[in-house]
Amino acid sequence: MDDVATKIIEILKKHMKEPRDDISLSTPLTDLKIESLDLAMIVFDIEDRFQIEIPYNANEDVEDFKTVGSVVDRVKALISQNSASADAAKA
Repeated sequence: MDDVATKIIEILKKHMKEPRDDISLSTPLTDLKIESLDLAMIVFDIEDRFQIEIPYNANEDVEDFKTVGSVVDRVKALISQNSASADAAKA
């Protein structure tokens, strides 16, 4: 597991009512018993940790937040977009 995945799992564990050690990239977020308010806090923590902005509406069924791996993939994509934007701004 890479650094981004490890950090996201740490954030998830911090907000879980019953933290588990068997979280993998294929673990569905629904299995983690995370409530919607906790999920909002998780999104804020991920944004702070990686200096990104995640377009997320807790009232919608968001495909990017089905499994731990889908969250990791989305965060990596946003990091990449931010890096490309920063590079373009420097040019």
